[in-house]
Amino acid sequence: MYDVIVIGGSFAGQAAAIQLARARMSVLLIDAGLPRNRFADASHGFLGQDGKAPNTIMREATAQLRRYPNAQILQNDAQKVARNGKTFTVSLANGAKFQTKRLILATGVSDTLPDIPGVAERWGKTVLHCPYCDGYEIRNHQLGIIATNPMSIHQATLIPDWGPTTYFTQGIYEPDPEQAMLLSKRGVVIERTPIISLIGDAPGLDAVKLADGRLIEVAAVFTVPKTRPASPIAEDLGCILENGPTGPFIKVDTWGATSVSGVYVTGDAANPMHNATVAAASGVLAGIAAHQSLARA
Repeated sequence: MYDVIVIGGSFAGQAAAIQLARARMSVLLIDAGLPRNRFADASHGFLGQDGKAPNTIMREATAQLRRYPNAQILQNDAQKVARNGKTFTVSLANGAKFQTKRLILATGVSDTLPDIPGVAERWGKTVLHCPYCDGYEIRNHQLGIIATNPMSIHQATLIPDWGPTTYFTQGIYEPDPEQAMLLSKRGVVIERTPIISLIGDAPGLDAVKLADGRLIEVAAVFTVPKTRPASPIAEDLGCILENGPTGPFIKVDTWGATSVSGVYVTGDAANPMHNATVAAASGVLAGIAAHQSLARA
C-alpha cells in the first residue's frame, strides 16, 4: 500500500513525485515512456534547462528522484484503476497490481494533427504549436499558420514577432472584420486557398502546396492540434471533464484535485494551456495537495 501513486513520468509527474518523496511519503511513479514531447529535440523557456532535450531533463530528474529510498519508479503502462472505498488499485499492462491511498494522474494529452500529407513526419520539428517554445529557433524565416479552429487566428496575431507570417484559413476559419484588421496591422498575409501538402525533405520544410497548384515558401508552420486526455483513467473513475479551446480536459481545482476524492490530475490533461513550466508547477501543487490530504486524514 503506497501513500501515493503517480502515473506519468514527464514534467508534471516527476515534479509531483519529488515533492512527495521529500515529504517522506511512500511514492510509486509509473511511466509508460511515451511523453507528448518525445517529438521535440529541445525544451525552451524552461528555467535553468533552456535548450536541453526533454528526455535529457527527465533522465536527470529520474536520477534525482531515485536518491530518495521511499520513491520507486516503474517503466510500464498503467491501464486501469479501480476504487476500493478510500483506496485505489492500479493495474499494469504486465498484470502487476499496486494499491495506493492517493492517486496523481500526469498522463498528458494526445494530439490529433491536421490531415494533410507531410504534417505528421514534421511534428515537433517544422510543424509546431507553441511559439514560446520554438519560435526563436525559426526566427526571421517565412512562417505559416495552418488554421484548425478559431484559436488559430489568435495564434496568427502572435507569430509575426518571430518572422513574416501567412495565415492559411484552409477555406474555413475566416477572420471577422476586427480580426482581419488586427492581422493586417501585424503584417499577416491571409491565404484562403487550402494547403494540400507540405514540400521538402522531412523533417525540413521548404514550402506548402495549395489546392490551386501554387507553392508558397515557408520554413515552418504553426498549427493548433485537437487534444484529449491521453489516458481514459480519469474519465473511467468518474472525474468531470470540461471543454477547452482544443478539446476536453479534466476539471481540477487550483491544487489539482478532481471531482473524485483522492484523485489529482496535473499537467496538460488538466489545463487548456500546454507548457512545460506550467506542467511542472502544477505537479508541485498536486504533490503538496496529496501529502496534505493524507496529513489531514
